[in-house]
Amino acid sequence: MRMPKKPGPGIKVSKDGPYLVSGSVPLSTQTMVPDREGYPKRWQEGESFPQKQAYSLCRCGCSGNKPYCDSTHLKVRFHGKETASREPYMKRAGRIRGPALELYDNIRLCSSARFCERLGSVWNLTEDSGNPRSRKAAIQQACDCPSGRLVMHDRKTGKPIEPALPRSIGISQDPGAGVSGPIIVRGKVPVISSDGTQYELRNRMALCRCGRSKNKPFCDGTHIPARFSDKD
Repeated sequence: MRMPKKPGPGIKVSKDGPYLVSGSVPLSTQTMVPDREGYPKRWQEGESFPQKQAYSLCRCGCSGNKPYCDSTHLKVRFHGKETASREPYMKRAGRIRGPALELYDNIRLCSSARFCERLGSVWNLTEDSGNPRSRKAAIQQACDCPSGRLVMHDRKTGKPIEPALPRSIGISQDPGAGVSGPIIVRGKVPVISSDGTQYELRNRMALCRCGRSKNKPFCDGTHIPARFSDKD
């Protein structure tokens, strides 16, 4: 008798409920480490949560067992209607061209992580990408963008420059802003809408976990003015 196949890695957005994760996707805390001026300069991996084949992550922001769901969304009558565009990233992205690099920017995906603001900003660094130091910094900042708002391309090859990220999920923390951040999805983990449609498969995505984003299921940075915290 054949055993049923276990579901592959993926995240299902349940209707007005949690994110349903399957496929033993590793889960850990990811902290944005600030520089002397307070701008995030790198990611630091922290606590790894127990490995599970399947688990549910809070989407309403009200669970008493964050990052996991404890069904509080039912008590607070959470409305998690998905409003994000289904169009491919490149159809909605603007472009900045420098001598060595080309930066694509889809501002609708911004999660307010602020890696892009260091050293005069990733946009200015891209325009100065003929300078090796500017080129290196611009690539790093774009690759650290957790939401995938920013994607750097090499002008010579025309190919995107993406970090090699294993499939994983991060519960982000933003000590510079004094808040808990979004759910960071890395390594092309499929995200499936509550209606069964798969969102574009991408290397980096940020999912809302404060419950207040106007671009659900993706983060739009609302957790910062809302002062969202794991301890709420």
